[in-house]
Amino acid sequence: MTVHSPSRGSPLTNDQFDFAFVAELPVSAELPKKRAPRNRKVAVTPTAGHTLVPAQLAVETVDAFAPEAAPLDCDSVEGIASVLDAHPDYRVLRRLQPRLEWPESTGQRVCRVLILDTETTGLDHSKDKIMELALLRVDVDLATGLPVGTMQVYDQLEDPGILIPREVQEITGINDAMVRGHRLDDARIATLLDGVDLVIAHNAGFDRPFCEARIEQFRHLTWACSFADIPWKEQGKRSAKLEALALEMGWFYDAHRAEMDCHALLAVLVAKLPQASQTGLAHLMEQAHKPSYRLMATNAPFDAKDTLKARGYRWSPEQKVWHTRVGDSKALQAEFDWLKENAYHQRSAVVQFEKLDALVRYSSRTGELLHHQL
Repeated sequence: MTVHSPSRGSPLTNDQFDFAFVAELPVSAELPKKRAPRNRKVAVTPTAGHTLVPAQLAVETVDAFAPEAAPLDCDSVEGIASVLDAHPDYRVLRRLQPRLEWPESTGQRVCRVLILDTETTGLDHSKDKIMELALLRVDVDLATGLPVGTMQVYDQLEDPGILIPREVQEITGINDAMVRGHRLDDARIATLLDGVDLVIAHNAGFDRPFCEARIEQFRHLTWACSFADIPWKEQGKRSAKLEALALEMGWFYDAHRAEMDCHALLAVLVAKLPQASQTGLAHLMEQAHKPSYRLMATNAPFDAKDTLKARGYRWSPEQKVWHTRVGDSKALQAEFDWLKENAYHQRSAVVQFEKLDALVRYSSRTGELLHHQL
């Protein structure tokens, strides 16, 4: 966005003011008559079904809703943003600013958390490689669920030893020349991992196998997944994708680079969950040490496949079984009852399930295998 200042006559660029807003003002709305327009321009993006409002008209609209006792400062982009944000027809998005310093802890108990993200050459950890790894190490006060003290940051590229596919380059902006000759600092990473109580990734089922294949120390740490372990739908969120969560909270950022994705995830997790009295960080720390389960519809009838798929079960071609994950023993028993009624039609059956703790959850390793008679 470019804002023109009448006093200087030159545009102020996005490097100076980083915010965006979406205008939802119908063009048919009558605007109150105002004083002679001033030489200010604000870019306005219309939502679906509305026509673009001319830049000068948009400024007059801002003026129309600004209190007469407090006229807008022509040079104050934040002032314009605040007025727009207060009006129901506008939504302002601000660039996410990473935060490295947090208040010192007033309590005695903290959890050492590592926020992690990877950029890789592809989706298959058995053949693709990490090309960027970012880590944020921060202590979290167990009483408040908020970070305390100074956060440590690590972000480094690594030459994967294979060509980076063009589609991956387009998504991440990382090319072969950028990674050539680079290698992750194993000693520095080992230092950051020492004493960590919980590793959090927004798609741990993807990141954990890659990290364990590259650095063995990750196999011995407790992991949580902020994508799967927080019931975002129950919290009123339309999407669990990180960019969507950040946008709902009023932030935009340069996604698909590991460090900024980590900062965005931490910003999302320090906010209180809408339907809970705790932060996302507190929820993950609370759930991390509780077992979860992977339930398999062992030898389910073929005609039950559509019912299972609609329920959210996934087909494993390796094990040739429909399976799903449940979060606790109560949900597991409820799923046993549902399977007997809807998949096995009250017939007797023995199903297999895995008990997963945080040391194996989201890894490529299996948990404790158990059986249950329906």
